[in-house]
Amino acid sequence: MQIIETYGKYIEKFGNEDPAKARWLLKTGWSAQNLKFRFAPDKRLIPAHRYLAHLMMNTMLAPLKRPEKCSVVSIFTPCELLHEVGLSPYNVEAFSCYLTASAAERACLQQAEDQGISETLCSYHKTFIGAADRGILPRPKCIVYTNLVCDANLLTFRYLADLYQVPVFAIDVPFGQSHDNVKYVAEQLEELAAFLEKCTGHPINEDSLKERLCISRRTLENISRFQSLRKDRCIPTDLVTPLYEGMTNNILLGTKEEEGYTARLLKDVLQAGPAKGKKIYWMHTIPFWSDAVKKELMFQEKAQIVGCELAHTFDLDEYDFDPQKPYEAMAARMVYHALNGSASRRIENGIKNAKRAGADGAVWFGHWGCKHTLGASRIAKKKFEEQGIPLLILDGDGCDRSHGGEGQTATRLGAFLEMLQA
Repeated sequence: MQIIETYGKYIEKFGNEDPAKARWLLKTGWSAQNLKFRFAPDKRLIPAHRYLAHLMMNTMLAPLKRPEKCSVVSIFTPCELLHEVGLSPYNVEAFSCYLTASAAERACLQQAEDQGISETLCSYHKTFIGAADRGILPRPKCIVYTNLVCDANLLTFRYLADLYQVPVFAIDVPFGQSHDNVKYVAEQLEELAAFLEKCTGHPINEDSLKERLCISRRTLENISRFQSLRKDRCIPTDLVTPLYEGMTNNILLGTKEEEGYTARLLKDVLQAGPAKGKKIYWMHTIPFWSDAVKKELMFQEKAQIVGCELAHTFDLDEYDFDPQKPYEAMAARMVYHALNGSASRRIENGIKNAKRAGADGAVWFGHWGCKHTLGASRIAKKKFEEQGIPLLILDGDGCDRSHGGEGQTATRLGAFLEMLQA
């Protein structure tokens, strides 16, 4: 931990004095960690999850190595079109997680607030804005985002477009679920295809796009099957792997690497031993940096996280995901997204996936600044418990340590797990 803190202080120091050097330090440190993921992975993880750590780090390094071949995106942007034109996703939420893991988030948060960004804005967005404003994060080719789920998107991505002075495309997703709304979003995605072709000079081949959507469908099917199979199996996990799953199952959907990861999951789950301890389904983001949460849920036999809401946001049974209609398929994934629409849709989806994974209990994490999550917490507790799944409402911050509340987290999470075991 001391090494990480020192690393973070140097990033902060160089961020003030020489942003290019801070960026080089990020790239060098993350590349070294990636070598560790590849050649000396954590043997407590199943092989698929070891591969996932390496895959996610490759995704994070791409914007630092080749920013001109990347597009800044919000987490639920359909990235199949980006991959088709050779652009890598440069994701705001993921980058902020990695900056926090590098103990470099505090100065970035302060930079954003010094520029007039509200303290109550989501810390993932503030961290990225601050790092970009300091010159640590490089200029992308373009920006593509959506209003889906998070209202912070509407401020963050316009700010970044003005800062970087690059082309920007916004996807408007209606609140309700209907075929007309799918058609409306699909038309925007066709416009996005033209926008990306113009930005990159790379034409999109319709047959190639359909094949990419076939990969997306197979990947989603594999994820759903894995969640059902793991119900009776022991899959040891840390606190970052569920977040990796949430990130890759969105920004890398449609890639052979992501499909390959899910195929490995299905192989590994069949070789896993019988389930042990209590199984926890996690709603919203995870404070992976929290010592209190690590103590209770990181590689513990008595209790482990068996799924994260962010990795299970679209149900193939709810809408016909037809790869032969690629724009409609991507649009449906947004319109029928579990977090789009009423809080009841989100809660019902969480209950369904918690049951699929055989969860004994659930945690509803009230991430600071996320009004959507905080406002639905009491309804969620009532609905989960009516379905026989005890739910803990846990407040904190997934990115900003200063909003952590470690003492309260330790007390409440410990008491909740004791109650489940009793």
